[in-house]
Amino acid sequence: IAKERRGDFLGGTIQVVPHVTTEIKERFKRLAQKSKADVVLIEVGGTVGDIEGQPFLEAIRQMRNDVGRDNVLYVHVTLLPYLSSTQELKTKPTQHSVNELRRIGIQPDIILCRSDFPIPDSIRDKISLFCDVERQAVIPLPTVPTIYEIPLLLEEAGLGQLIVKKLGLKARRANLSQWRELVERLKTPHEPVNIALVGKYVELTDSYFSVREALRHAALYHNRELNLFWVQSEDLEKNGSDNLLRSAQGIIVPGGFGIRGIEGMVRAANYARTNEIPYLGLCLGLQVMVIEFARYALNSPEPNSTEFDPKTPHPVIDLLPEQKDLENKGGTMRLGNYPCQLLPDSRVARAYGQSLIYERHRHRFEFNNQFRTPLHEAGMIYSGLSPDNKLVEICELGDHPWMVSCQFHPEFGSRPNRPHPLFRDFIGVAKDVLREGAQPPLPLSPESED
Repeated sequence: IAKERRGDFLGGTIQVVPHVTTEIKERFKRLAQKSKADVVLIEVGGTVGDIEGQPFLEAIRQMRNDVGRDNVLYVHVTLLPYLSSTQELKTKPTQHSVNELRRIGIQPDIILCRSDFPIPDSIRDKISLFCDVERQAVIPLPTVPTIYEIPLLLEEAGLGQLIVKKLGLKARRANLSQWRELVERLKTPHEPVNIALVGKYVELTDSYFSVREALRHAALYHNRELNLFWVQSEDLEKNGSDNLLRSAQGIIVPGGFGIRGIEGMVRAANYARTNEIPYLGLCLGLQVMVIEFARYALNSPEPNSTEFDPKTPHPVIDLLPEQKDLENKGGTMRLGNYPCQLLPDSRVARAYGQSLIYERHRHRFEFNNQFRTPLHEAGMIYSGLSPDNKLVEICELGDHPWMVSCQFHPEFGSRPNRPHPLFRDFIGVAKDVLREGAQPPLPLSPESED
């Protein structure tokens, strides 16, 4: 659309094909050039046949002609439903899905078959026959205890060799020893660490999938098993709701939008601060922490965000002045990767081990700089700022074991074998907090008590 507004198409009619599909392909190519990767993995989500996905499927169909048939590989992930009445896996949905792909000009080279049950050879033979795919390229992908076991299953099934062969790549011996060790550690029981996630969308826990996995990565780093319990923030607005947090060794408040459940999150931040429970706030979690601390520091119940109370006399969270006249929410969004300068010798600087970091953002409202001085005088430390010193990116409390919040989303940068520093150190402090329901480590032997 922006290109059309600039006149790049010289007044021509904008069409899905070729204009939209060409733009999609150009973005694929720019990614390959920028990353200099040997292989670019492109995922087209949804279900084959969805209207939303048609331009993307057409784009990947054209890619094979654009870059050469030997340089594109189509992998189709499909589900094999199980009928309990007949105790059999059904291949018909897979056949229809592949037929639809072939109708638009895409012939899958490899089919990955998802199932909650073992897939017999007869099913693989049937899919190979009706979908015109080599039998060795029909790869079972059964449900496993942890998703991190999947790369091992795929390698054992020969997916790596298939990709190398079909794309004409030089084979390198796969060394998955560290990954195997990680999976074994995940499957080995460890002492739990109890973390309360206080959110607005906990009915659908996948809303916080990345946060949950980042916590799991950090717990594994400390040889602990994550015991995550979900707390609906609205429930914390009721009297006596503190009981929902009494066994928490750490509290995390992730991102979100809108006023619903905000006061419950504020109560969670207050509970963490007054009881010295480790707290990690992400995006909205920072704003909640600032609101709670401002009410304490200013001795007033009125500090708030203008998102939740446009008439608050103490707008500690607000839009930037240059954003206020923009009508479209998208125009006020701060999106993407931004630099952040860390305060030397702060908790977050020690966690990261460096002075300048880059993190991903998706938010509209910011810390109101008019309140920097009064909140700092009350004990709030601004341990991360934008390089121009205009935006508060990270806050922490100096007299608290670990109360840290960030305006970005660190969960997206966490990896199973490399947990994000903020999650890592949050769990590192939380694991040593003894709460109701959390058991202290048992001595190794009676003699160790002497």
